[in-house]
Amino acid sequence: IWQKIDDVDWRPQTYLELEGLPCILIFSGMDPQGESLPRSLRYCDLRLINSSSLVRTNLEQELGLAAYFVSSEIHTEKAVVNDVLESDPEKLSSTDNEDEEIATEGSTSEKRSPMKRERSRSHDSASSSLSSKASERQKQKVDKGAQTTISKHLPQVTEQPDMKQNIKSAQVSITSSSSSPFSSSSSSSAPTHSSFILQTSQCSMTKASKQPPIVFLPKLVYDLVTSTDSNGLPKSSSLLPYHSVMWASSFRPLMSKMMTCTEQSLYYRQWTVPKPIHMDYNNRNEGRMDTFHPRRLLLSGPPQIGKTGAYLQFLSILSRMLIRLTEVDVYDEEEININIKEESDQYYHQPGDMWPDLETFKKMPFDYTIHDPKYEDASLICSKLQTINSEDRSMSRRQEDMYACRQTTRMRLSKYAAYNTYHHCEQCHQYMGFNPRYQIYESTLHAFAFSYSMLGEEIQLHFIIPKSKEHHFVFSQPGRQLESMRLPLVTDKSEDYIKSPTFTPTTGRHEHGLFNLYHAMDGASHLHVLVVKEYEMAIYKKYWPNHIMLVLPSIFNSAGVGAAHFLIKELSYHNLELERNRQEELGIKPQDIWPFIVISDDSCVMWNAVEVDCSGDRKSDYTWTERNVSLKQILQHIEATPNVTHYALIGMRKWSSKTNSAEIKEPFSCCHVHDFVMLNVDLTQNVQYNQNRFTCDDVDFNLRVHSAGLLICRFNHFNVMKKQIAVGGQRSFHIKSKVSDTPVSISPAQYICAPDSKHTFLAAPAQLLLEKYLQYHSHRFFPLSLKNYSHPVLSVDCYLNLGPQIAVCYMSSRPHSLNISSSGLTFSGLLLYLCDSFVVASFLKKFHFLKGATLCVICQDRNSLRQTVVRLELEDEWQFRLRDEFQTANAKEDRPLFFLTGRHI
Repeated sequence: IWQKIDDVDWRPQTYLELEGLPCILIFSGMDPQGESLPRSLRYCDLRLINSSSLVRTNLEQELGLAAYFVSSEIHTEKAVVNDVLESDPEKLSSTDNEDEEIATEGSTSEKRSPMKRERSRSHDSASSSLSSKASERQKQKVDKGAQTTISKHLPQVTEQPDMKQNIKSAQVSITSSSSSPFSSSSSSSAPTHSSFILQTSQCSMTKASKQPPIVFLPKLVYDLVTSTDSNGLPKSSSLLPYHSVMWASSFRPLMSKMMTCTEQSLYYRQWTVPKPIHMDYNNRNEGRMDTFHPRRLLLSGPPQIGKTGAYLQFLSILSRMLIRLTEVDVYDEEEININIKEESDQYYHQPGDMWPDLETFKKMPFDYTIHDPKYEDASLICSKLQTINSEDRSMSRRQEDMYACRQTTRMRLSKYAAYNTYHHCEQCHQYMGFNPRYQIYESTLHAFAFSYSMLGEEIQLHFIIPKSKEHHFVFSQPGRQLESMRLPLVTDKSEDYIKSPTFTPTTGRHEHGLFNLYHAMDGASHLHVLVVKEYEMAIYKKYWPNHIMLVLPSIFNSAGVGAAHFLIKELSYHNLELERNRQEELGIKPQDIWPFIVISDDSCVMWNAVEVDCSGDRKSDYTWTERNVSLKQILQHIEATPNVTHYALIGMRKWSSKTNSAEIKEPFSCCHVHDFVMLNVDLTQNVQYNQNRFTCDDVDFNLRVHSAGLLICRFNHFNVMKKQIAVGGQRSFHIKSKVSDTPVSISPAQYICAPDSKHTFLAAPAQLLLEKYLQYHSHRFFPLSLKNYSHPVLSVDCYLNLGPQIAVCYMSSRPHSLNISSSGLTFSGLLLYLCDSFVVASFLKKFHFLKGATLCVICQDRNSLRQTVVRLELEDEWQFRLRDEFQTANAKEDRPLFFLTGRHI
């Protein structure tokens, strides 16, 4: 009724909704916990405060019941103290109080200037929401320096003869302060009667709401609040801050009158320790001089300023942040080119088979088609005469949309996830290299050299090896020279050991790369090597001090991922030979040394396994479920594959929520593998990654491996989730003008130019310019090939992405290679990229081309172009013109690539 609410079912939900109700409100319990009471509160009886065990927190919470937040920005109204019955006499007092210390000041002759009181919704009985904007506004008012004031009315003892204890009453009005919390003075007097005149007429309730309530305190508490010690500090400053802590020493220094909130906080942190009842009693940081945890917070402020609400708002924000830290955006895309996949009723394995049968797997045809969705913009690889509708291939996306358009799903991290540097848990501290003394693990730099004929020189790599990881390596005695990296035996079996060393090439992701495999490996012992560029060595070492690092030579500072893959593989094979020689002296056969390594992207976050139930009535009936598993479980399962050393490459599917039963009915596929692969460096000794490549180098390598007659196996019952990382990786390569530092947009059409022209040169590797140009503008070289999927471009010994609207057919010139049958195929173009001596004229003359088909020959220099044309007798079937010669838009010192185009006669 008093609120003029017509709803008969209305019930007050907060104390603030009792505004103006004539009632007596009785609080029970020891701690008020920051409750907010209505402005119409007139009397607050705190005589039941337990004076025997007061601490600062309890005292401030009790006194805070009668406190109001007063805005210092509102113009004050003139008022004079009047009738005690209508408005209790009070004296203004002022103290700069940032941290809720109550002090008094006043005299009988002072005139009160009532300010507009504002109730801070810091906390109430039903709702604890507090908007961040409101918090900011209150903080601004705090910073402007309001004040905590207490005006006292001391009733004459003769007026209350029945009281058995001397009771003090105080009238309280709270604002805030940013200056010294301990300046105070005290005086008291009997009430006076004078006129109380307001400039505007107000009802008694309005006038009452502008005055703080009268507070009744026990004398002991009153004296504690209003008295000062010999140093001028309130006696309350000697109180403990909270009942579950105790003073660290009786020889602590006194608090200063000039201490700010932050300084008081540091004082309590330094000079108090938790009691056994405190939740942090056993949560000490060993080896630190300070006893408080760096993530422990102390929130302080004047009464009713909004501490509880700010605290709850902070918890809400922190909760959302912590939940967000446990979630990642992973790519969620279904496989592409499924409609091109060869449909067959033949299945080579049963759905529930755990491992492939070697002899059965050898009969499986290789699927040339790329199905990984990250290659949606890549050229289709033809394996036979195919009739493909032009609508089946997507239009090329803009370069800047390559990452933004990919579909992702937010996933909760499992206990087997890989993490970046922002993950901090107690179990990971030693793995990450943070010991109890907060000192970075010591590591040493070791040179490791080997010769490789393709590069024409000796390759010198450097290993950064932490002391804790030296047991993975062999060092010479004496001298401590690095000799080799230890490799296990094929026959070794251990539940707590991963046999395959894992190499992760990375650039630009020292903070965001997922290199913490502790949880993913479920605590199993493993060897993990980060492969970094020389100029990034220091920053990676800073963030990952306990990781082994392989530092690439400086000549590869501007190279792409192909260079990293190339050096990983060649180094691993060289190390395999060293280990075979070393262990042969111990009586171990060379073929018994474990030949596999793992090459993993730095964005692999979680791994899953499909469990198939074939308990149905019919043999073809099965059900399947997918669950998250550790990387340890997957690697140990693959390493246990029968005849595993007969496989050259082993991989797994990319995770997708759209996976259907048909995709996993055949548990193993002979197809392309990406992102996370096990590589047999022994079988692939004569098959190399292309060290020049920036994109699609894994597709190119897969084709080389298959054409060499080697087996590529994909476990369809395993899949890897890849996290979307917005920095580093391919994004680290920026193509800009060489002559101007001003960032300007450069279209792929400008990545090539005519030789000896005045074209603006670009500051980018020639290979990167070539690959990006072909991806977006290859139709200029192969006009007949555009959307002409029945007549692909013949690509010899390499796979280059010519864009999604041009199909290519891969052919290897190596003797005894596995190639598709070209009978009946007529090609619309020919691509010769850095041809070696295996490509001869007789090999090219076996193929048939459309009239008007085009040729593109790419070489390192102009002389090589002419020599290639002559050596391969290209002028017999192809017509060339001077104006058909081009180069990447590089300056001479940057070694541009040159290419010549021609037309089939």
